[in-house]
Amino acid sequence: MENSLRCIHLATANAHKVAEFAAFARQAMPEVEFVAARRMPAVTEDTGTFTGNARKKVAALRAVLPERSWVLADDSGLCVAELGGEPGVESAYYAGPQGDSAANLKKLVAVMRDVPQLRRGAEFVCVLVLWDGAAGQEHVFEGRCRGCLRVEPVGGAGFGYDPLFVPDGFDRTYAELGDAIKNEISHRARALQALARWLKAKDAQP
Repeated sequence: MENSLRCIHLATANAHKVAEFAAFARQAMPEVEFVAARRMPAVTEDTGTFTGNARKKVAALRAVLPERSWVLADDSGLCVAELGGEPGVESAYYAGPQGDSAANLKKLVAVMRDVPQLRRGAEFVCVLVLWDGAAGQEHVFEGRCRGCLRVEPVGGAGFGYDPLFVPDGFDRTYAELGDAIKNEISHRARALQALARWLKAKDAQP
């Protein structure tokens, strides 16, 4: 690595995700600066997998950046066991193509309304795809956070399905735990932790 801040371009226009990445970097990766895409090309997330969708985002942003740029994309979602893994890769569009997070949450609440507590298990999944422009290599990192779903949403923080999801080991939802705790235990935090370990090992090489 060069003796300077490593700049990694984020292939997302989601302000919430950008904020999570930036908060994590300040705490655990001070040598990294995450830069939000100024112009994120439109991407159709139609691969059917988190990894495939993240790869498409990386490819789209790489096309408008200098050749040796570092690019990072994530694809994530909530997988509910009772629903065979749905909404999964369709989490952002569960209630329709408009991508309305409030409508998505409302639909999941309704679908799961009569499911008993013992069958309300779920997990958030995050896959990160990193393009190392200097080496011309791709690296993939994954994070998961298991838990269960409440019957009704609780909490005003977070976004998406956060008010419904209670991670294992806690009695509060993502939306109640606050950013400090969420940024340690969330699926995205765990994927970023794997990325941080890889970067540290890479930079330690002679």
